[in-house]
Amino acid sequence: MMNLLYVNWDVNPILLQIGPLAIRYYSLLFVAGFPLGYWMVAKMYKREGKNTNLLEPLLYALLLGTIVGARLGHCLFYEPEYYLKNPVEILKVWHGGLASHGGAIGVLLAIWWYANRYGKKNNFDFMWLLDRLVIAICFAGCLIRLGNLFNSEIFGGSTNLPWGFKFLRSQQWIAEYGPAVNPPDGVACHPTQIYEALSYLLLGFFLLWVYWKKADKVYKGWIFGVFLIVLFGVRFLIEFIKNDQVGFESGMMFNMGQLLSVPFIIAGIVILVISYKKKRPMLMISKPEEPKEKGPRMSHAKRMAAGMKQ
Repeated sequence: MMNLLYVNWDVNPILLQIGPLAIRYYSLLFVAGFPLGYWMVAKMYKREGKNTNLLEPLLYALLLGTIVGARLGHCLFYEPEYYLKNPVEILKVWHGGLASHGGAIGVLLAIWWYANRYGKKNNFDFMWLLDRLVIAICFAGCLIRLGNLFNSEIFGGSTNLPWGFKFLRSQQWIAEYGPAVNPPDGVACHPTQIYEALSYLLLGFFLLWVYWKKADKVYKGWIFGVFLIVLFGVRFLIEFIKNDQVGFESGMMFNMGQLLSVPFIIAGIVILVISYKKKRPMLMISKPEEPKEKGPRMSHAKRMAAGMKQ
């Protein structure tokens, strides 16, 4: 509901409750990224003559890499003391706590395994996969940030801008799930979840346009390099107006999200430089072999006559 100069955000994060089982918007949006990505990458495989039967193991690898990486990233980057003392809590993903930087590392490891397992036999490599998968990852990241919005979590500091959000359920989230940010009463906050979601969406559409319209004009690694620089660059900038996620970030010049973003940005710059130096074509379309031309077929009578003449 819009109220003068801010939005009262009072959405229940639970879409459906059946006894102890709760279906949350966040869970649905998180999972929705996988079939969407599957559909997008399948289009790319078909365009370039790759075997679409190989998408199933890729999907499972990415699913496992995302969840394990994001969970371990949160536990080790943001609350290592607690989780190292209580390792069983690491398995309780339903209690909340997934870190995008950890998810990124998990995804990279999953893609590396998949490329080594299936790439050589099917004429693709690690960088070929990255240039295509990161496009789908942009859209999946957008959905995840919208899930954070429904959870009333990971938002920014106070603002007087007309699109500021007053997260009325944030107290409930803190009481139920532990460390989070409690906005002062009556103060609207930056909806940084929406800022990030829109940034990822625009980046996804731009990279998708490059792949379908300009792929013959860019080199292998270009899309992945741009993805790293822009996505983590945006993340670095938005963190300046975001509330601290954990207590130890208080007083830090750069918070944990920014510190973890820097290596990815540097890696993106290095990949772009290597891409321009090697100048390897990005697009590799496997065309089916053309059937060999055959002469006109002779009838049985003509073949017999030809044989008699010889």
